This record gives sequence, structure tokens and C-alpha cells, in this order.
Amino acid sequence: MTAKGKRPSGQLATVGKVLRHIGRYKWLVFASLALSALTVVLTLVVPILVGKAIDGVIGAGQVRFDIIWPLLWRIGICVALTALGQWVMNVVNNRVTFDVVRDLREEALAHINNLPLAYIDSHPHGETVSRVIADADQFADGLLMGFTQLFSGVLTILFTLAFMFTQNALITLVVVGVTPLSLFVARFIARRTYAMFRLQSQTRGEQTAFIDEMIGNLKVVQAYGREAAETERFDGINERLRDCSLKATFFSSLTNPCTRFVNSVVYALVALTGALAALMPGSAMTVGMLTAFLSYANQYTKPFNEISGVVTELQNAIACAARLFELIEAPAQTPDDPEAAPLAEVRGAVAWEHVDFSYSPDRPLIEDFNLSVKPGQRVAIVGPTGCGKTTLINLLMRFYDVDAGGISVDGREIRGIPRRSLRAAYGMVLQETWLKAGTIRENIAMGRPDATEEEIVAAAKASHAHSFIKRLPQGYDTRIGEDGGLLSQGQKQLLCITRVMLCLPPMLILDEATSSIDTRTELKIQSAFARMMQGRTSFIVAHRLSTIREADVILVMRDGHIVEQGDHESLLARDGFYAELYNSQFSTGA
Repeated sequence: MTAKGKRPSGQLATVGKVLRHIGRYKWLVFASLALSALTVVLTLVVPILVGKAIDGVIGAGQVRFDIIWPLLWRIGICVALTALGQWVMNVVNNRVTFDVVRDLREEALAHINNLPLAYIDSHPHGETVSRVIADADQFADGLLMGFTQLFSGVLTILFTLAFMFTQNALITLVVVGVTPLSLFVARFIARRTYAMFRLQSQTRGEQTAFIDEMIGNLKVVQAYGREAAETERFDGINERLRDCSLKATFFSSLTNPCTRFVNSVVYALVALTGALAALMPGSAMTVGMLTAFLSYANQYTKPFNEISGVVTELQNAIACAARLFELIEAPAQTPDDPEAAPLAEVRGAVAWEHVDFSYSPDRPLIEDFNLSVKPGQRVAIVGPTGCGKTTLINLLMRFYDVDAGGISVDGREIRGIPRRSLRAAYGMVLQETWLKAGTIRENIAMGRPDATEEEIVAAAKASHAHSFIKRLPQGYDTRIGEDGGLLSQGQKQLLCITRVMLCLPPMLILDEATSSIDTRTELKIQSAFARMMQGRTSFIVAHRLSTIREADVILVMRDGHIVEQGDHESLLARDGFYAELYNSQFSTGA
């Protein structure tokens, strides 16, 4: 089957998912339908009343005011009730639409928290943001238009036909005979706009990802003089977005002129047929009734124009919803065993047994890895870039699961421990800092929101962050932007260290934790780390080998394997790969 042949089933599946989400608010939907039906009926009653009022004008000086005045009062009441019904209906429609979009965004964000890091690492962050924000907004616009115009449009068509049929069956059949032309036009446009709106949505996501990347790495772009090249790359994306948007807009813009042409045909046929009927001797068709029919012809054809426009908007909304559902339905990480018991009184014994792991099946990284760490040991992991040091940390924290073998903590396989409990047992400081938008105090207390002011200040003093925090405009109440705002990289890293020192978990992971800190401050922090690591199992990843001389065990890695193991002195005495790494750093003055 061709891709074109598969497309309708994809659309239907997406529509089904949307309807299931709307079904949570079925009572509001029923209220919207009832109000829509009420306003349509009242709108259709008005032409009949107007027609009767016209028939009350018999001729010059022969106006039946006794008939006209009551009719005018009834018309006024109908118009007032219609306006009130439409206002309440719009309130209900807005409530349903934004409740559904809120639910989808909450599902998307909750699912992102359960996605494996492999998905996050392999998809541009800006593109994911675009799905949750821009696509959800586009979906909301289309859904709201569907509620506002689709319901009332369909009901207007059905009720108008019913009213017309009770008045004159012949003219009604003429109108029905032209209806398939409107349906054909709507179907023709809808089939050609879905793919274009989907491509537009994808390209918009690509553009958002590019802008996010540019803003996050603007210093690098400027440092290497890449402004012109990146602008050219952006122009290419922008040009593709323009092209697909123009194509989508071109076909959707055919809706109005095509349906207006059909509307004019229907109006002309009703006028011609009604006029001929009114001229026939003994005909029940009056001038007032003909006026009502012409009004009905407008009301009957107008929804086709609106519905065709709604269909094109719904194509865009469905395309955006499909991308949102793709994110929500992306395979989640392996769920925790419901019967898994959390860790209690962690001692810190960690063991790897015949562990195999690779990020890509065709590129092996860690093979048959074995290691046993005793409680309270300080384990340093060193080796050249890409040898698997940070990968070991990812496996320890279950950011990734092993392909074969197993890792245990205190004799328990970590896949049998809830992730939240496992990760709570570790305090982690990475080379890549992460700070949220908020106050300094909120960032430090992220792991312990109930920490007292004294505990927060004590942790900051231990990490030597207190002095620079006090120099900030509002001290610990200073608000910083996303990722630390104007703080230096070293200051950001000090805050991350402070965060761990406040929690003091039973095990520690320090992955280049002092890489951005000046040497003088680093020496002070190392002494604080030494006190913090006493009695705690610690894993230290370092490129500067001077920082791990006091480690109990140093693991020397190369190509995913431990090639040497021992303390600093014994490894130097062995004069192997570790000695080569160590001497290469100090022979160059590193």
C-alpha cells in the first residue's frame, strides 16, 4: 500500500484519540450540542416570522399592524435568545477545548519524564518543545473552530432542510440535488491539505529546534565567526517553511471562492424555482414564503462555506495532534516492578557483573565489565575521552539499562529497585551544570525543600559558595534565569556542589565536578569533598589526575574495559597506561 493509501487511516486513528480525550467532558459536549441546536432552531424560526410579517403588508396603505407588531416582538425575543445561547455555547466550547489541550500537555510532560534518555538524546530539544507548545496551540485553534462552527454548521444544514421540506418539498429537492457539489469541493481540498499542513508542522518544529540551538550556543557561534553560515542555514529552513506554508495556504484558500460559487448556484436555483412557483395559479407560495426560502438558501449554503474552512483548519489541527500523540506514545522506559522495594539504610556496596552496553548495536562500547566496590570506598575512573567513564555513571543511575549482565547495590540488582529510590541514594555533581529559573535558595534546596536557612548557609560555606552568594544583589534571594543566567560556569558548579552537600546522600558521583573552578578554590573544595566522602561510597570521574591521588581504587579504562586497577602509587610503580596518562599531563605542565 502506498503512503497516500495509508494516510486516511492515520488521520482516523488521530481523530479517534482526540475524540477519546474529548469524551472526558461529554456533559459539556452535550451542553454545547443542545445550545447549538437551540440557536439553530431560533435562527430558522426568524425567517418564517419575517415572511409572515411581509405577507402582512398587502399593499400601499394596507399594512396589517395587528399582525406585524406581535411578530416583531417574537422576532426580537428569538434574536435575544439566539445571542445569549451563542455566548454560553462559546464559553462551553472554550472550556472543553482548553481542558483537552491542558490534558494533552500534562500527558506529554508526564511522558517526557518517563522517556528513556536515549529518546531525549536522539531528538532535538527544540523540536520536542515545539510539539508541546506550538503544535498544541495549533491543535487548540482548530479544535475550537470545530466546536464553534462544525456543530452548528451541521445542525444548521439538517434543520434547514427539515424546515424547507415542511414548506415546499420541490424547492428542497432542488437544493439537495446541488449539495453533492459542495461535498465534493470540501473533500477535494481536505485530501490535499493534510499532508501539506503536516509538513508545515514538522518544518516549524525543525525551525524551533534550530532557534533553540542557536540561542543556547550563541557564544560558540560568535567565537568561531559562524553568524553568516548559521544565518544561511536558518534561511534555508525558513524558505522551506515558507514554501510548504504557501502550498497549504493555497489549497485551503480555494475553499472560500469554490463554496461561494456553489452557494450562488443554490441561491439562484431557489430564487428561480420559488418565483415560478409563486406565479403559478393557486400556488401556496407567497412573497413572504419566498423571502423565507431565500433566507434559508443563504443559511443552508453558509455552513458549507464555514465547514469547508473548518475542514482545512481541522487538517492542520489533526496534523499537529498527530505529532503530539507521537511524543505521548513514544516507548517509555522500562517501568519499575510494582513489587520492587525501595533501598533502606544503604551501605554502598556496588558490583558490576559481566556488564555489556552500547548506545548503538553496531558500535560496542562496554563489554564483559566486572567490578566490586566495598562500602565507603572512593573509586576514581580515569581514561581517554570516549572510553566509557560517563557511561558507567549513566548505568549506575539507570539513565540507561545494561544490555547484558547486571549491576547491584547492597546485593540487590538495580533493575529490581525503584528508580526514584536508587537515584535518591546518590548525590551527583556533573561537569554540565543544571540550574532552574528561580532563587539561589530554591536551587540549593532542590533535593531538600524542607532545609532550614542555617543548613543552606552551612552547605554553601562548605562548598565555598557563600562568599559569592553574599555579593549578589539579594543574596540567597537573588533570582537567576534558566541555566544560571549571568552566573559564571564556576559559580554554577559551586551551586551544584552546594546542592549535594546539603543532601549528603549515602553515595556520591562526581563527574568532573570541579572542572570549571579555579585552582585555589578547587583545593579548598577537595578538602570539603574529602570530609564529605568519609564513610560514603564515591565514584569520581576526572581528567585532571592530580585530583584523584587519594582515591582508594583507581580504575583505568580504555575502550570500555578496565585495563589497570589499583591505588595511585601502585599504578605509577607499574609504569603502565595510567603512568603514561599521569606523566603526559605533568610533563606538559598540566
